[in-house]
Amino acid sequence: MLSLQYIRENVERVKRDVLLRNTTAPIDRILQLDEDRRGLLQQVEALRAKRNTVSKAIGQSKDAADREIRVAEMRLVGDEIDRLDGRLKKVETELQEKLYEVPNILDPNVPKGPDETSNRVVEVVGELPHFPFAPRPHWEIGEIVGGLDIERGAKMSGSRFYTLRGALARLQRALIQLMLNEHGRAGFTEAYLPYMLNEASLYAAGQLPKFRDNLYRDAEEDYFFIPTAEVAFVNLYRDEIIPAGELPMRFVAHTPCFRREKMSAGRDVRGIKRGHQFEKVEMFVYCEPEQSAAELDLLVAQARSIPAILGLPYRLVELCSGDVGFNATRTFDLEIWAPGQGEWLEVSSASNCLDFQARRANIRYRSGGAQPTRNPHMLNASGLALPRTVIAVMENYQREDGSIAIPEVLQAYMGMDLIPAVTR
Repeated sequence: MLSLQYIRENVERVKRDVLLRNTTAPIDRILQLDEDRRGLLQQVEALRAKRNTVSKAIGQSKDAADREIRVAEMRLVGDEIDRLDGRLKKVETELQEKLYEVPNILDPNVPKGPDETSNRVVEVVGELPHFPFAPRPHWEIGEIVGGLDIERGAKMSGSRFYTLRGALARLQRALIQLMLNEHGRAGFTEAYLPYMLNEASLYAAGQLPKFRDNLYRDAEEDYFFIPTAEVAFVNLYRDEIIPAGELPMRFVAHTPCFRREKMSAGRDVRGIKRGHQFEKVEMFVYCEPEQSAAELDLLVAQARSIPAILGLPYRLVELCSGDVGFNATRTFDLEIWAPGQGEWLEVSSASNCLDFQARRANIRYRSGGAQPTRNPHMLNASGLALPRTVIAVMENYQREDGSIAIPEVLQAYMGMDLIPAVTR
């Protein structure tokens, strides 16, 4: 979250960035509550000081009648302190709730625009494939190779569910292993994380209260199923002070992700591009503030390395102000070309969140010597998301008969160089 001090000292910038995000936030209400809180604190402190002074005088007075009058007066003062404390508690509770609703500030370099139509394509890498036949979409290829079953997934669970079997299930597993290995070689420490988190963890990561309707929750135990491993990574050091010399810390994990997809109702209804349950390899960084710009470059480079070694055409897109996520100050998306659908599929978002999540999670670090503790910067990036990377391999490596050639880098993982067609 943004600190109260930052909002007070940068009101115009905060309001401008909220407008650039094409959203709203209760900035004026926060300023009013902050003023009320400080006024109440002054009153309470003045009354407590008066009570302390009078209490000392009562103890020194030898006049019983005078003492009795002063004791009665202090009872009234005590009642007024209790009343003001009650008001103060309500103001502080509302103030905290309103602060949770304020998005991060925007990096000055972020392109301005109301929505994704204003995103900026930074670079396109690789030639788009040309086929001597009409390329098929992944749902047709999946049926031909006998590995994708959307109907049975829907029968078991409902819309936006599916099953993978045989070589396609192996392809997804091979991609996950490839990604973990590549990021591990780059110095990211692999982690196994909980897939269910408590409410405090979701608030710390910036998922609550804004995205409550998009989260799955076990009401009986009050657990939330993770929408991304980022949420768990934020909470690794919640309410802790990281020792000096530990930063930067770079992590990677493979987890399932669970999302209600209410925000994408009616979008991408064909195939398996959007689902309530999907797999993702996630990278995450804790670093000192001065390092975060370089760490964002590193995350983007790591995400780009995967389509590069798979031989898949991709493009890098910088998100505009109206499309940058709530927690982020700057975001780059990686999109892979899907020729069967004739569109670019987002497979990674790399974001710098500055100290926004660290403040929410009460995470600090020691920088050494007598320096005060600071909030670390946090960054995240998909490295990459499934099943869209599976889709990209299927559609870019398809053959005329519907079979799928396996990219050379994956052949050792899969023990095959071709997923054959089994139906016509």
